[in-house]
Amino acid sequence: MTNTAELLKGAAELFPGEVVTQAHVRHLDLPQGAGRFALITLDNGLDHTKPTTFGPASLANLDTAIDQVEKEAADGEITGVGITGKPFIFAVGADLKGVELLKRHEDALAIGKGGHDVFKRLSSLAVPTFAYYNGAAMGGGVEVGLHCAYRTVSAALPAFSLPEVFLGLVPGWGGCTLLPNLIGADRAVSVIIENSLNQNKQLKGEQVYELGIADAIFEGADFLEQSLIWTASVLKGEIEVVRPEIDRGDAWHEAVVRGRAIADGKVHGAAPAAYRALEIIDAARNGDLARGYEAEENALADLIMGSELRSGIYAFNLVQKRGKRPAGAPDKSLARPVSKVGVVGAGLMASQLALLFVRRLEVPVVLTDIDQERVDKGVGYVHGEIDKLLLKGRINQDKANRLKAAVTGSLDKAAAFGDADFVIEAVFEEMGVKQKVFAEVEAVVPEHAILATNTSSLSVSEMASQLKHPERVVGFHFFNPVAILPLLEIVRGEKTDDAALATAFGVAKKLKKTAVLVKDAPAFVVNRILTRFMGEIQNVIDEGTPVDAAERAIEPLGLPMSPLVLLELVGPAIGLHVSETLHGAFPDRFTVSENLRRVVEAGKRGFYVHDSGKPELDPEVAALLQQGDTVLTEEQVRTRVLDAVAQEIGLMLQEGIVAEAQDIDLCLITGAGWPFHLGGITPYLDREGVSERVNGKAFLAPGVASVPA
Repeated sequence: MTNTAELLKGAAELFPGEVVTQAHVRHLDLPQGAGRFALITLDNGLDHTKPTTFGPASLANLDTAIDQVEKEAADGEITGVGITGKPFIFAVGADLKGVELLKRHEDALAIGKGGHDVFKRLSSLAVPTFAYYNGAAMGGGVEVGLHCAYRTVSAALPAFSLPEVFLGLVPGWGGCTLLPNLIGADRAVSVIIENSLNQNKQLKGEQVYELGIADAIFEGADFLEQSLIWTASVLKGEIEVVRPEIDRGDAWHEAVVRGRAIADGKVHGAAPAAYRALEIIDAARNGDLARGYEAEENALADLIMGSELRSGIYAFNLVQKRGKRPAGAPDKSLARPVSKVGVVGAGLMASQLALLFVRRLEVPVVLTDIDQERVDKGVGYVHGEIDKLLLKGRINQDKANRLKAAVTGSLDKAAAFGDADFVIEAVFEEMGVKQKVFAEVEAVVPEHAILATNTSSLSVSEMASQLKHPERVVGFHFFNPVAILPLLEIVRGEKTDDAALATAFGVAKKLKKTAVLVKDAPAFVVNRILTRFMGEIQNVIDEGTPVDAAERAIEPLGLPMSPLVLLELVGPAIGLHVSETLHGAFPDRFTVSENLRRVVEAGKRGFYVHDSGKPELDPEVAALLQQGDTVLTEEQVRTRVLDAVAQEIGLMLQEGIVAEAQDIDLCLITGAGWPFHLGGITPYLDREGVSERVNGKAFLAPGVASVPA
């Protein structure tokens, strides 16, 4: 038994429940008389909805397959070896379910070493090796191909990435070492650091080829057949693969510097993975693979035993699993069909909603407003956005025509909504206005129609209180920009029935949104936490701490943007309105900043000007600010802000606003873009001792987003 086999056997015992990938070897005669060829197919025996992964037993199977082809190659029985995947999937990397369970550094080290030991055998066979990226390839799936001499990619490939840094790892089975030596450091930094930190951006087949990761690209329909014809030509010497010379001088150094700037901009030093990856890329300049692999193994082990990865996996599981099976949602069989949607209002938010509904549901959508000009503008916006999709090639002319025909406007609510199954209002955020709108809509819609409100902070129960059928009113709170942020807070009012709620969840699923069930309470989840968070920042500024010091205090969290840049995005007037709403509900904890009021009354769009390309305090805003003389240190600011957030989350869980702390984190990740490496917020508060200090206990059980004890 080889050392690798022993290593993998030991690791497999730590990974119960691994979905094992087989590595099937079959032989075929290549065209043009290029000889007998061994093709290894990675397949876990399940369809494309259960992608192929590499756990220890799966790596052992690949190791056994390589034993076989290694002997055949040495004996001169084959002229080459290829590796490909099952339909639509090449392989999507390491089995993270097992990684969560690891408790010891040496076990984590074995995972890195096991992957290297198996994969690098492909590069030392006595015959040329080929990877055929036929479908989705991520992480270890990409890396196994990098160990081959040649690669082809399908033009239909939808997703190709090294997402490890996004999760809190490094590409540790050759990615950090081999990729820069294949395509150059700058392009490797784009794939490993930039794309990963850009919400795990995926490459398409064409981009994989253009970057030089693949040597040839073929259409999806006959991809493997064309790849084998190409392979035969390579083996016969009819095609010579020429790769550009790698610049190992200043360009390499500049690429690493660029990577650090990207990491600083995204995580501000708060998560180590990107920096560890860049260290390995930097050291890979001399092409010493053995040294690079050792550095990858050590980085992997350190990061697997670190809290950021555990938070990253926790966040990944929230989005991929909990987000798809919302806690507390009624039985989906209660949901009513939705074959027509009404939108009350035709402003920007309403128009964005109309666009989303028509694109995802592909049913008639009708907008109404108080005058024809507004209606025309709203419909015009939707039609214009559909035209943009057509121009980008995202939809064809026939689809564009159908979608545009499905979106209409009307001033007559009875004509517009008389046969609608689902009507959502997106009018001015004022209770009297919304109650009036719902009364008008209830008078004209069918009995089964659901009435939804996109309110961000008002009571859904109060909004429905004057209706004959309050049971069909549901909160349906989207986040701006609607097309980008996945979260949808679904709010159950006091009278909302299960059918209305089930229909809302059914519609959310078709809209491809992450739906979270939320109790009807002021500002629900995201806006309540963000308002408390922003309110405390505003308080310390009002008391006398300089604006830049207050902003810098939050940088160690690695949030996607600073609090005052976020305020600019939300709009100071909306921020002020929500803080007033919450001050009315909880006056002891939520303040209304008079400085913020002055900014709004002066008509300013935010605290900053961006003339130099980076945010600088607007001199006109600086002149408006009236501050006290209490100046806090950055650490004092951070403590105060985090204590406030921990207190608020503790109270929200006591009030039953959501089922569990996990739902708070899911909301912040998908509705406010809070980073995976924090796990949302509660793992970070637990890790830093804030939860214990403020609430006397942690939010999460040990091992949920941390190394198991």
